[in-house]
Amino acid sequence: MTYPTAGRAWQAMRSLVLEQHDRRAEVCQALDMSFIKVKALYKLARGPMTMRELTDALATDKPYTTLVVDYLEDRGLVERTRHPEDRRSKIVTITAKGAAEAEKANAILGAPPAPLLALPEEDLAELDRILAKLAGD
Repeated sequence: MTYPTAGRAWQAMRSLVLEQHDRRAEVCQALDMSFIKVKALYKLARGPMTMRELTDALATDKPYTTLVVDYLEDRGLVERTRHPEDRRSKIVTITAKGAAEAEKANAILGAPPAPLLALPEEDLAELDRILAKLAGD
């Protein structure tokens, strides 16, 4: 069964966020790092993670996650410590400096684009209602 209207709406949403108003390049330039490193900071801002959890969250492999964490650690954005219950495991925790950078990234990525801001309030309210319904709220 096909749903042409739903397909058009989905394509429009994808295009809007991932093509027309993609802020990844802007955030990478502002933080002077690749987007996967920004993504790691964003994930770690929610709370400490083991290297394995971070690898899964980033959908990367272990060696690449290690390179990402090495870079972030060298810049003073995260700290790696031994897991208290598993000596073979490391926990990665964001630092205050890293949290500030994650917040800067979140502000850039979360800023609504001009066409959205130009919509009338009633359209924004309707869009908000629909998106909340899609998200299951």
